[in-house]
Amino acid sequence: MKFILGQKLIMSQVFDEKGNQIPVTIVEAGPCQVLQIKTKEKDGYEAIQIGFREIKKKKIGKNKKQKPFKYLREFKGDVSKYKVGQKLEVSIFEEGDTVKVSGTSKGKGFQGGVKRWGFKGGRKTHGGKHYLRTIGSVSSTPVSRVIKGKKMPGRMGTERMTIKNLKITKIDSKESLLMIGGAVPGAKGTLLEIRTLK
Repeated sequence: MKFILGQKLIMSQVFDEKGNQIPVTIVEAGPCQVLQIKTKEKDGYEAIQIGFREIKKKKIGKNKKQKPFKYLREFKGDVSKYKVGQKLEVSIFEEGDTVKVSGTSKGKGFQGGVKRWGFKGGRKTHGGKHYLRTIGSVSSTPVSRVIKGKKMPGRMGTERMTIKNLKITKIDSKESLLMIGGAVPGAKGTLLEIRTLK
């Protein structure tokens, strides 16, 4: 399994050999550093901890245990191919690799039931003055309370999302850029976890 951390930059487009337009997301990925290797004997599971976006030591403060990276993430999998201090760059991937990308979706604030859940809304005619975007009844007569899990207005977005079966269209090793076909979660600057499916 291959993996790396990156930040979403912009959406763009590229053209293949036949002239077909392919929408892509440009991601600035790596370089990342392997900080810790967790094993079954020591930690109970196998995982590799990597750091992304190195920061200056003077910004860390007095906590000596804190590692000088803005982002730390763990990836479970085979640890035999990795060593502490190893650098991970975009060159570990190949064009055409199928990956899954995880990140935090865009926040949309407090939204009503029509936008959040796709409710039909109320009537538009025959005296329906303020019914158009209401959610309607939220309970039944014998219960006389709102049942847990009822779809209602509330905060929307800012949820962890994973999109599978995306293909790496192009790799720019000099600028540490990955061009991933299709859309990925989040707004510009969102931290993304990119890993192959196997």
